[in-house]
Amino acid sequence: MPTHQRMTTMKRTVLFAALLLAAGAARAQPAAATQAEQETPAPLPLTQNGGRWDSGHVQGIAVDVAGGYIYYSFTDLLARYDFHGNLVGTLVGWTGHLGDLDFNPETGKVYGSLEYKKDEAFYIAVLDVDRIDRVGIEASESDILRTVYLPEVTADYIADMDGDNVFDGNFANTPDHRYGCSGIDGVGFGPAFGSTDGPQYLTVAYGVYSNPERSDNDHQVLLQYDVSDWDQYARPLVESAPHRSGPDTVEGKYFVYTGNTTYGVQNVSYDPSQQRWFMGVYQGVKPTFPNYLLFAVEGDTQPVPGDLVGVPGEDGKWEQGMLLTLANDGLIDEKTGIRGWQQKGDVGMQPVGGGLFYLSVNSAGEVWQSADLTLMRWTGDPMKPFVAVAEQ
Repeated sequence: MPTHQRMTTMKRTVLFAALLLAAGAARAQPAAATQAEQETPAPLPLTQNGGRWDSGHVQGIAVDVAGGYIYYSFTDLLARYDFHGNLVGTLVGWTGHLGDLDFNPETGKVYGSLEYKKDEAFYIAVLDVDRIDRVGIEASESDILRTVYLPEVTADYIADMDGDNVFDGNFANTPDHRYGCSGIDGVGFGPAFGSTDGPQYLTVAYGVYSNPERSDNDHQVLLQYDVSDWDQYARPLVESAPHRSGPDTVEGKYFVYTGNTTYGVQNVSYDPSQQRWFMGVYQGVKPTFPNYLLFAVEGDTQPVPGDLVGVPGEDGKWEQGMLLTLANDGLIDEKTGIRGWQQKGDVGMQPVGGGLFYLSVNSAGEVWQSADLTLMRWTGDPMKPFVAVAEQ
């Protein structure tokens, strides 16, 4: 069935339930799929390996539950696997940084963050993944990968914060880059902040440089976009001539006080079963913060205007922004009130319904990078928030 004719949300929910019931019986599959396997998605696999690639480390994953596919971003390579563990195809051929991914069932496409810092260009890659049907497809030789430019991100990245009329470039230890913006990484679809239903927006999370000498980089920055009209902006990626076609405005710009983390939110995802946003990060280094690895925001938390503590504003006051509070869950740091978990969620975290998530762990050899995926269940335990389904 063509992607654009995918089942409705209600039908997908029924399929979710069937898949989840069958997931406990899933085991390793043969390398070659039968004709029946190719036509029928397998149950959710308990584990999967994303292959070995001479590329960057795994950045994020996306899961098409109804279609039966898992997508892996290896920085400069996108791999497509089915639920049986078969490699369906790869897309290659760009020099930018492809980060976190998410699958949009409304369009049948995968969306990912794509950075070109040297060109001061930040994009959302829109990937027509149904056409990735063989290994080694060159992005430049097809229109499978199209890009939408994000001027809001570029403006914060190139901001001359010290007023010396010189942009310091891609360096962490500089006063430039508004909010410490290093670009973008985490992306995920979900409702508008303050709501648990309604239209699905693309949430894009800033990368934030690790710099313990600054105090204006202690918030995670989240943008939300309505992508329903993005066909008018999407352009093929031409690295020799980066385009600037993209939306001039955002649906919302939000700030979450977590303390500085290393390169901001690496993975962001919305879990409909808990109605909660999760943010996986590389650990921060500021000793005044708990430096958790995973944070959450409840979907119905209303954004409120308030002080961006640490960000200088006018008349000696703090800059104002729309604030989101962290979920009242997990570990708590009594000194700062910040809550979170010491749980790895920085290189692949995808809710798949019913309290189940895929979590990815990166591994590497001398010349290869890989990813090991495990189907996990949310426990609610502050010390061990996830447990592998296979262990139950």
